[in-house]
Amino acid sequence: MDKELLKDFIPLETQAPIWDRFFMVAPLVVIGTKEGKGYDLAPKHMATPLGHSNYFGFVCTPSHATYHNVKKTGEFAVSFPLPDQIALASLSASPRSGQEAKSKDIVQALPTIKTPTIDALFIGNSYLYLECQLFKIIDGFDAHSFITGKISAAYVHKEYQKVSDADEQLQMYQHPLLAYVANGRFAKLSETFNFPFPKDFKR
Repeated sequence: MDKELLKDFIPLETQAPIWDRFFMVAPLVVIGTKEGKGYDLAPKHMATPLGHSNYFGFVCTPSHATYHNVKKTGEFAVSFPLPDQIALASLSASPRSGQEAKSKDIVQALPTIKTPTIDALFIGNSYLYLECQLFKIIDGFDAHSFITGKISAAYVHKEYQKVSDADEQLQMYQHPLLAYVANGRFAKLSETFNFPFPKDFKR
């Protein structure tokens, strides 16, 4: 093993999950689905765009209602909350009870917006909303699955839309983003820097 690894790094046992042993920055979204005669809202931090086309995916588990709701309806909504909405995201993770994935009272108590083109809910006052049609579900990550969707509609708050001649740092300072610091913390991102891409870099 390299001397630097021996000196400064601690090997992690991979026979058990490693993710609680360090901090890692992730997005935090709330997935909205239709559930029976009502709706379900579930926060997810293992979520990401898929490539540079309009696809989005998140990790879920068949033991959660979100998985079965998406499989049944073929659609889901995604809300990107603001830093001052962390309590709302937390409430949407309230413990399941009985046959319901979430208490109807809790979902009804949250500020929500009915999605325009699918049958689901957004969390109110978020800065980005996506409506997705199920693309495919990939099972087999032990107890977890990867749910992917094709974005059929998207809405960004006017203060968060990127404008070519705007000062990006000022925009981020005035309108910060929410990041989840796995596991169990969150951050308000308001200071950013230009990434030092190599000359003539193309994605």
